Parts: sequence; structure tokens; C-alpha cells
Amino acid sequence: MYTTDYKSFLIVPDSFKGTMSAIDVCRIMEETLHERFPEAKIKSIPVADGGEGSVDAFLAAMPGIKRTCVCSGPYGERIEGYYGLLEDGTAVIEMAAAAGLPLVGDDRRVEATTTYGVGELLVDAIDAGATRVIMGLGGSATNDGACGMAAACGVRFLNEDGETFVPVGGTLADIARIDTTGLDERVREIPIVTMCDIDNPLCGPTGAAAIFAPQKGASPAQVDMLDAGLAHLEELFKRDLGIDVVELPGGGAAGGMGAGMAAFFGSPLQMGIQTVLDTARFDELVQEADLVFSGEGCFDGQSLHGKVVVGVAGRCKAANKPLVAVAGVIDDTVVPAAQELGIAHLCCINRTGMPLEFCLRHPRSNLAHTMGLLTELLAQTPEAEIPARIHL
Repeated sequence: MYTTDYKSFLIVPDSFKGTMSAIDVCRIMEETLHERFPEAKIKSIPVADGGEGSVDAFLAAMPGIKRTCVCSGPYGERIEGYYGLLEDGTAVIEMAAAAGLPLVGDDRRVEATTTYGVGELLVDAIDAGATRVIMGLGGSATNDGACGMAAACGVRFLNEDGETFVPVGGTLADIARIDTTGLDERVREIPIVTMCDIDNPLCGPTGAAAIFAPQKGASPAQVDMLDAGLAHLEELFKRDLGIDVVELPGGGAAGGMGAGMAAFFGSPLQMGIQTVLDTARFDELVQEADLVFSGEGCFDGQSLHGKVVVGVAGRCKAANKPLVAVAGVIDDTVVPAAQELGIAHLCCINRTGMPLEFCLRHPRSNLAHTMGLLTELLAQTPEAEIPARIHL
């Protein structure tokens, strides 16, 4: 039976896309739990996927500061970028802070954009004392395979005439040789983990250019050109760096930056949820928790493949701790599989009988209302009598 004498809760939600950030969800859950259990200890870990908002999410969960740094923007213009520097020496960098799609606005020329500024953020973080780096991929305006970033860190790209240049998506095919001898030794030595939540390969029909370049402004002809450039880069990675990324899941993330992170920096690509949980010391924190809450906007078949709630569920199952998950939409056909993965109970925050359009306009009040009912139910009902799919 669940106990009314809860002493510790752990909250680890994703954002509810388009309605609430992970930080918003944490705040609402905390407030509701404090009302019912004023003496309880509550720890929140808002989860980010590597895209915009990742730095703020990490800093909301762990002690640290947000640092600004003047760097190159997507078209080489000077902008003010930023990154997080956690108390333990970990730098959290969103590549979108220097090369994100919002920075180009309506001027979308993916063949001309660069990740050079991301490399400048990395170097600045090392100058500031970072001893480990988390690189978040997502929301990119680029298709340069991280060549710009590598150039900012000392890698040289030479054309057929032996001239050095900084490749962009439209000039990858002009690279004749990659020379990494000038790579900043500090960059070479610092451990870098890359947050990557997609499994697209670098090139081909499901690669970076084919799937993502059109939304970055590429025409069908440009998609073919960009894909050919990435295929050429893939061959150079193998020939000049001795790295084979042809079958690397996630190699196509952020305009091929996934493959570039692996090839230039030896960085493993890791699901964002696992990176966050490791960095926040989830396995230690969960030992103290009586109950864990998680949530995401839509819980369906896709959620079963490494998304936030299921990632949290796996850790909870290993620690033998109960997990309650909430969502805006739930596909009831996946509930049995969710239980097998470690989710004790699933509950929809949208009120029964209310149109979805109405619910989407009131996500915060719906979540608060649901959490209030959930805490009462869990505190007063024997566990065996609570269904896997809770209807409130």
C-alpha cells in the first residue's frame, strides 16, 4: 500500500510540447505536492532533449551559472551566445545557441550556414574551466557536418589547391583533405557527450539533408547537392580520420553534426534522457524517493522507444521505485507495455468529456487539478486497487 506519510518525491518530466516546458511541469507538480505533503522533500529534474532550453533545464536541476560569449552566428555574424557551466565542471552547450534555426529567421539558406560559433562556445567553456562537456543537438539551421565547429577548434580543411577554408553545407564537396593535427589539445582531451534523440544516418534517403534540409530552406536540387556533400564528408572521415560513420545512428542529427561530433571529437551519441539522468545523479536521488513522477505531452507507441518517461521508468524499475506518469494524450493500447517497462500508473491530465481543443488552452490548471486528485488517490488507496491506467 502507498503511504500517506510520504517523505520524498522525485519529479522528472519532459516538456509538454507546445503547452508547457519541463520547468513549468516541475513547478506545478512541486506546488501541488507541497500543498498535500508540506513536510516532504521534493527534488525536480526537468528534462531537455538537447535543443533550445536545454541549458536552462540543466541549470534548473543542478547548481551552476549561465555564461554568455560573443561568437559567430549561422552566417558568420557576431552574436551573443551562451552555455551553462555546472558546479561540477560540466559545460552544457546547445548548438542552437550559435547555429539554431531561430537565429536565421526567414532568411533560410542552409547551404551557407555554419557551426563555427558552436566551436567558439566550446573553447570559451574550456577557458572558463570546464572539465566535461554535454553537447545538445537540435533546432539547427546548418548542414555542415560540424565542419565549422571543428575549424573553430583548430581542424584544417584544404581544397584541391591546398588552400585552407571553412566548409559550409554547400562547399563540403570542395574538401580535398582534413588535417586534425592543429586541433586544440584541450578539446582533444576533454570528455564530450552528445545528446541526440534521433537515429537518422548522415546521408541517404533518411539522412540529414533529405529529411531536415527542406525545413531549413533547401530546394529539392539543393537537397541532392547537400546530401552528396555529406556523402563526400563521410568518405573523408573514413580516409583521413579512420572513423566510419556510415551506419552511425544519429549521424544525421543537426545537419550531420552527430557524425561530426563522433568523427572530429570522439564523442559518443547518447539519448538525451540518459545524459540528463546521469548528470543529475538520478540513480542516487531515486534511492531516497518514496514516489517518482514523470510526464510528457503524448504517451504512445513512439514513447516506448527511449523517450523521457520510459527512460525514467527503466531506472525506477532497476531501483524498485514506483513511477507515476501523466500525459496530455495517452494511447491506451500501449499501457500493458508501459507497465512491463516500469511505469506503475498512467494518468491523462485532460479532463474526461472535455474537448481536446479546450484542454490545450488550459494545460497548467489541468495538470494542477490532476496532480491534486492523484496525490489523494495514491495516499488513500491500496496499491493493488489502483489500475495501471488511472481515469480521473
